[in-house]
Amino acid sequence: MQEPHVSIEKTEILSDNWYTLKKVTFNIKKENGHIETQSREAYDRGNGAVILLYNTHTKNVILTRQFRLPTYINGNLDGMLIEACAGLLDNDNPEDCIKRETEEETGYKISKVEKIFEAYMSPGSVTEILHFFIAEYSDDMKINDGGGLEEEGENIEVLQLQFDKTLSMIDKGEIKDAKTIILLQHLRLKNIL
Repeated sequence: MQEPHVSIEKTEILSDNWYTLKKVTFNIKKENGHIETQSREAYDRGNGAVILLYNTHTKNVILTRQFRLPTYINGNLDGMLIEACAGLLDNDNPEDCIKRETEEETGYKISKVEKIFEAYMSPGSVTEILHFFIAEYSDDMKINDGGGLEEEGENIEVLQLQFDKTLSMIDKGEIKDAKTIILLQHLRLKNIL
């Protein structure tokens, strides 16, 4: 399959209340040479970073739990979601962002992180590229309680869980966040824990 030839014809802003929702009308040249006009909506919330902290001695990982409205309105009864620590880049580079978010959300100050890859999480509708990191932590890196920033309306519970338990939590449907599942499976596939 050859690369499609695309030309943007029109971009409309449908909403810029929280982030930006655009309606884009474009022409795309199909393999048979036919040019087709299509229209799609794309949600631009910026790019982000996510990290999974792990401890090789205790075999624990650090996760968070917080209320996520979109999950609540789509059947998650209490709206609470267990996740790896994450945040938007906000004009930072991915490594600086994830170090800042780790300290704000979990209370751990980390200096060394390992970027493992980047991925589009919902490419059919969201523009975001997510930068995936892992980092080893120890108890002496804990400098505060974490929990997020009050001025951002964050109310985050910090969880320290046995790695094997998190894998069973995926199987039981207790962990449903894609980025978290990907990071936990990465630790498993690479035999890190």
